Amino acid sequence: MPVRQPAGLRLRPSVSVLMPCRNAEPWLDACLDSLCSQTLTDFEVIAVDDGSTDRTAEIIRDRAEIEPRIRFLTGSAEGGESGLVASLVRAAGVARAPLLARMDADDICLPTRLAAQVEFLSRHPAIAACGCAVRLFPQSALGSGYRRYEAWLNDRVTPRSLLADLFVECPIAHPSLMIRSSVLAGLGGYRDTGWPEDYDLLLRLHAAGMSAANLPDVLLEWRVRPERHSLRSERYAPTAFRRCKVHFLKESFLPAGRPLVVWGAGKVGKPLVRELARQGLQVEAFVDLDPRKIGQSIHGAPVLSPAEFAGFRRQPGAGPYVLVAVGSPGARGEIRRALDDLGLSEILDYRVCA
Repeated sequence: MPVRQPAGLRLRPSVSVLMPCRNAEPWLDACLDSLCSQTLTDFEVIAVDDGSTDRTAEIIRDRAEIEPRIRFLTGSAEGGESGLVASLVRAAGVARAPLLARMDADDICLPTRLAAQVEFLSRHPAIAACGCAVRLFPQSALGSGYRRYEAWLNDRVTPRSLLADLFVECPIAHPSLMIRSSVLAGLGGYRDTGWPEDYDLLLRLHAAGMSAANLPDVLLEWRVRPERHSLRSERYAPTAFRRCKVHFLKESFLPAGRPLVVWGAGKVGKPLVRELARQGLQVEAFVDLDPRKIGQSIHGAPVLSPAEFAGFRRQPGAGPYVLVAVGSPGARGEIRRALDDLGLSEILDYRVCA
């Protein structure tokens, strides 16, 4: 359908909010209220209905009639694809602002979110994108896993901390993302690759030599609900994340010509090695603390003790490259310290994965 140009926006907005919507009727009004209450006023919300079967499209149309900053689109052009990624591509294609912000139709922005992110990116021109700290809600839906994830995510603030944990998990909550439109276009936009579209984008951004950060303040309330797309789609399954991580490790992040060692021969390390093998990367050895594993062979690679690994002659930038593949943040910290004590440098000589 043709895009209705908002009559009340005569000037180019500073931010375009990309918001796919699918069956969001129970939460959409609160989400739009939070956007329309922003302290930053020169923005547009591109709300894309992706085949909703409830009143989502009607709500967007009604709100757009009284709020010129809201633009209503259907999820696909005539004859085109539908789905989350297609909706993001469609929204980005008509966005008019130099900065693009993400938002999900069931989440809530705090009033200063857009203003704070715009100010941050204006003060840091070398940073390509930023997110912010988030608060998961409702509290009744949060188990210990969600609480640990929230704490981990909100502790990733500086570009260095995001880069260090880039292969643990996507270190920016996608609904909190703000990215320069020129950067998104230069990276080829959103794409559907069979793994998470947000993680794919952030990995491409870093592979291109750019950096991102998170604002430390909680500026987004991120709703947790069982039927959420990211909890049901195969695109977000652990196997898809591993395919994504290994693809980018192989294509952009592993140094050429250095043998691979995986530190951790457990439930994180072994599946990672299997995926590395599927994508043509051979692991020379494991390192593990478990005496039952040391001296054994797993997937054709010997398991070494930390002392045996430490006995290798090495210098920074040479010798084996280590992928730290353990699930516990505490264990990752201990292994980082052990590798640093051996004179190895994170990123140059090792990376942490999960």
